[in-house]
Amino acid sequence: MSVLVLDVGTSGLRAAIVGTRGNVDHIEYRAFPPDTPFAGLVEFDAAELARLVLDVAATALTVAGPVEAVGITNQRASTIVWERATGEPVGRALGWQDLRTVMDCITWAGQGLRFAPNQSATKLAWLLQTYDPDRSRDLCFGTVDTWVAWVLSRGVLHVTDRSNAGVTGLLRPDGSDWDDNVLDALAIPRAMLPALVDSAGVLGPASALDGAPPIAGLAGDQQASLVGQGCIHPGMAKATFGTGGMLDLCTGPSAPTSAARGKAGTFPIVAWTEGGVATWGVEAIMLTAGACVEWLVEDLGLLSEASESDVVAAQCADTGGVVFVPALLGLGTPAWDYGARGTLLGLTRGSGRPEVVRAVLEGIAHRGADLVDAAEADTGMAISHLRVDGGMSANATFVQALADATGRTIEVSPLADATTLGAGFLAGVAVGVWNDLAAAVATWSPRAIVAPARALDREQWRTALTRASGWIPELSALDF
Repeated sequence: MSVLVLDVGTSGLRAAIVGTRGNVDHIEYRAFPPDTPFAGLVEFDAAELARLVLDVAATALTVAGPVEAVGITNQRASTIVWERATGEPVGRALGWQDLRTVMDCITWAGQGLRFAPNQSATKLAWLLQTYDPDRSRDLCFGTVDTWVAWVLSRGVLHVTDRSNAGVTGLLRPDGSDWDDNVLDALAIPRAMLPALVDSAGVLGPASALDGAPPIAGLAGDQQASLVGQGCIHPGMAKATFGTGGMLDLCTGPSAPTSAARGKAGTFPIVAWTEGGVATWGVEAIMLTAGACVEWLVEDLGLLSEASESDVVAAQCADTGGVVFVPALLGLGTPAWDYGARGTLLGLTRGSGRPEVVRAVLEGIAHRGADLVDAAEADTGMAISHLRVDGGMSANATFVQALADATGRTIEVSPLADATTLGAGFLAGVAVGVWNDLAAAVATWSPRAIVAPARALDREQWRTALTRASGWIPELSALDF
């Protein structure tokens, strides 16, 4: 028994087969980077995405044979609009990083409605105003999960789950339904919105695939990673360190009273739903993580490739007092200072390549500790240990620094991309591959367990944060 998972990321997509032992096999990957026609604009061709989805799915099934179900996981809040009758996309899809509606968000904030530019709400309003200003066309809206389910079902399913809907800016704070007040304010017809369904539950056949296996799992990428690393009980947390960094903490069945950002800078999220019951969490965000290592490679030329950072940083026992604040795009949780900038402090004539590279890795680790502190502060829960995935989880020097900065044991995921595994678990539970999520995640075990070896200087770190903050006052004044 096995599950086909389609995992659509920001720069590419994969199909893979998840087996009963929690194994992930027969991976098919296709690059699919978005286009950036101008600074701040991020777009992609939804029709081409559909073609690639069918390609990778068919290729994986040709090798693996029949599967019990299909799970879908995806980049969140990217926005697609298409004609209901033809399935043809209306204009280019807008990626979650697209910033063309920043001024709209500021305008709406002045009227008491708070949207972030990465959410779908103002992107959808922009697409409607551009392609259907009088709201006369019969259009469908969806995030990437919705579009993939539509394509696989040949237009029968128009659905999304609350882990995706919750980050659109269009859902009620308690997750019960779409928010009519927001829809009315943005002139978004309710009829174009997808039906809200469970993250784990049989939805309908993927008739575009051989054997028409049932689509049975939907989840946003970070929530899928939470499930994929077995963090299904309150107080369990995972962090994903890729280009940026996301920490998600499972809080349990109680819905938040507000969708607003917490005092410590985290956001409430729907982790997943099953049987009509939601499990909630909070999310803390680091705007740049692995992107800082890529900066060392592509812009400074200190490294030939990102993986070399581990070897070079290990050439020194400590940074020699050098501190790096990874704020190349500003700071997320807890401060949300868009005008903060990357800062390198404490350089001396004795500071060399190893010290600078180690400082970058330790700076990212310090930011990881900030996310842990913020999640604990906003929830009142204690995070006893942290599970990690993402590309940086393969970097031993970074993982040790994370353990040292947080003062907690780090459990490293056996898969760098636990999102695929999580979507497989959700779909598999829905069709009986596993009896429940507890049985599914029992197959998970860490690739490595890393305990703290020393204490990093958190006071010095906080001083460095102060130096990096507010560098561009106009951007620091923005708040979404």
